[in-house]
Amino acid sequence: MKVTVLGSGTSQGVPVIACPCNVCASDNPKDKRLRSSIMIETGETTIVVDAGPDFRQQMLREKVTKLDAILITHTHKDHIAGLDDVRSFNFLTRKPMKVFARSADQMDIRKEFSYAFTDNPYPGVPEFEMIDLLEKPFQVGDIQIIPFEVKHMMLKVLGFRFGDFAYITDANVIPEKSIEKLKGVKVLVIDALRKKKHLSHFNLEEAILVAQRLGVRQTYFTHISHLMGEFDDVQKELPEGMMLAWDGLSFEVNQPDWDTHTQDI
Repeated sequence: MKVTVLGSGTSQGVPVIACPCNVCASDNPKDKRLRSSIMIETGETTIVVDAGPDFRQQMLREKVTKLDAILITHTHKDHIAGLDDVRSFNFLTRKPMKVFARSADQMDIRKEFSYAFTDNPYPGVPEFEMIDLLEKPFQVGDIQIIPFEVKHMMLKVLGFRFGDFAYITDANVIPEKSIEKLKGVKVLVIDALRKKKHLSHFNLEEAILVAQRLGVRQTYFTHISHLMGEFDDVQKELPEGMMLAWDGLSFEVNQPDWDTHTQDI
């Protein structure tokens, strides 16, 4: 599988509007961060995790012409605001976009995009096939997925494991039952907002400790604020096998043949 980091920034992105700090003024492309999202690709299947305000820009940048499904971690605006732009894929495939979300998150999406769920929708609105996302393994095309719960302060957020790779965004607690689901992960992308402690996100030190506990081979930190510091400076401080993610980063991971009962969607 190929994993691409579509966006590695926090809810405001980087640079932040009207901010004069060194990070926001940086000329380094790795200091320019769209809202957090990833794309998973095999030869047959393409899925995206979250579709924030920069979804359109991300799809154009990566020249995506085929998208099979979107997985939703939670419904904060920086993770769902771009769902309207699935209209282009609807037009190309003549099918609704499969959106995997928990029932409570589906309610939020139906409210946020109410015009797409009316009995007689206006021509051209996005079309969604809402699919219940439960905490059990499932499959989209040839991609097998294990969802697991993390906490974003009091809010329940979903992380996802794809074979040797796991993705965690918007979290500051990982319950023990989810730690169990992460055993054996070799590559991890995990939320690390900034260096200073935060009430609902891992800071850099906390995210490093999670990665070390899991014993992963390679860790990339995402959902990064301009308060983290400049990419080159922070990178010098990180342990071996750990890096700040950047927009457009891509890498390949293995998806082993799991002996699990999954639902083929």
